[in-house]
Amino acid sequence: MTKKIEVGPAGYMPQSAPAMGVEIAPEGQALLYGNAVTPEEAMRDAAVALLTRKNPTIFPGPQVLWDWKDDVAAKAAALLDLASEIPNCKIIPMPDYRPKYPKIDVKAEINPNHPNLTILDNRIEACIFIGVHCHYANLSLRMIRAGTNCYTTALCAYMGHEEAMASIRDLHASDILKFRDIIIEERNKLGIKWETTLPPENPSLEKEDNGTLSPADYGEYRSLIMTKKGEHVTDTE
Repeated sequence: MTKKIEVGPAGYMPQSAPAMGVEIAPEGQALLYGNAVTPEEAMRDAAVALLTRKNPTIFPGPQVLWDWKDDVAAKAAALLDLASEIPNCKIIPMPDYRPKYPKIDVKAEINPNHPNLTILDNRIEACIFIGVHCHYANLSLRMIRAGTNCYTTALCAYMGHEEAMASIRDLHASDILKFRDIIIEERNKLGIKWETTLPPENPSLEKEDNGTLSPADYGEYRSLIMTKKGEHVTDTE
């Protein structure tokens, strides 16, 4: 297979994947190194990368971190099943996209504006993007390809991502579970012994006491939960 998209580092400001001739995979197919293949072929290549490269990590975005849609809880549960089958896998979340300046804790979360910092600091050589809005995913995946040697896998509920090494589109919970089963098969082929276990809790995350939250803690979003002067809310959807 001719690899249109390869593991980096590709250098400063490399050409975008579409500029190099990569097109969105047709329905029912996936992308592998910029080529249209079956979803299983892409999953198997990604599985080997996640099992053999250093510090495999999953980056879940807002679309799977927040229970905003009927199928999200099932996807999140399936994602934890997937993570538990990847030896020494970590989960570093991307809960929102606002720039975090002047400093981001790269052990605690990934900043889509500077994703390479988290990749490089944690020495991540294989990762999964899931639940990240497409425009931010494409931006982040290109930055990762430009400046790191990380193999990227994109699990997308929509049309997929040209910038990833492996990209699965139209994702459902059943697809995540299929990916999990493929990882188990490839792990057994490689002779890797692993006892199924969830990733450890991230020690960098601050402890939260939800009992002390007030509207002021929501910053610029407090207007969404506070009524305006003179406004009376009698019903909600």
